Amino acid sequence: MRLALFDLDNTLLAGDSDHAWGDWLCERGILDGETYKARNDAFYQDYLAGRLNIVDYLNFSLEILGRTEMAVLEEWHRAFMRECIEPIILAKGRELIERHRDQGDKLAIITATNRFVTASIAARLGVDTLLATECEMADGRYTGRTTDVPCFKEGKVERLHRWLAETGHSLEGSHFYSDSHNDLPLLERVSHPVAVDPDPRLREEAERRGWPVISLR
Repeated sequence: MRLALFDLDNTLLAGDSDHAWGDWLCERGILDGETYKARNDAFYQDYLAGRLNIVDYLNFSLEILGRTEMAVLEEWHRAFMRECIEPIILAKGRELIERHRDQGDKLAIITATNRFVTASIAARLGVDTLLATECEMADGRYTGRTTDVPCFKEGKVERLHRWLAETGHSLEGSHFYSDSHNDLPLLERVSHPVAVDPDPRLREEAERRGWPVISLR
């Protein structure tokens, strides 16, 4: 069974779910609309530029999970899905998923965004396998810290290879769809790398290497 791997943010979604979650919390008055948003925006610019310190970002972004009851987080996330995620789910992205499903491929979303934010999105897209940055839990609630290797840059490769070893799948004949130059380490390892509405650096690399460039917008 061949693998069809999908990045999530700005690939299957017309936006970034991680950044949008922070913005939504600010708009609701849950987090400081000036100080938090400024830092959130700065981290996002670092991500786009390829210089994000993922540990610093996770310490910043996951702190809210550690000081909020699970029931409240779940209520917030349901509203976030309705208000922010549903409008940015790309119809062509869902069609691409279904084409691979019809071909009998094994589907997986692999994203740097944390599992709290993305688990419901993957379920909404009908993709059972999600490799995401993990949120530490203790005594039935989040600690506000991450655990395991962040699913980012080379970390995506490490997490994927561990999953391959655990499940018996291989990268032979595999596809990976992504918008971001941050995913070059994984794009270089699959059989069929595909740049989706790519950022300028990934577009340049894709054109240089002869990789397909597609749009789902």
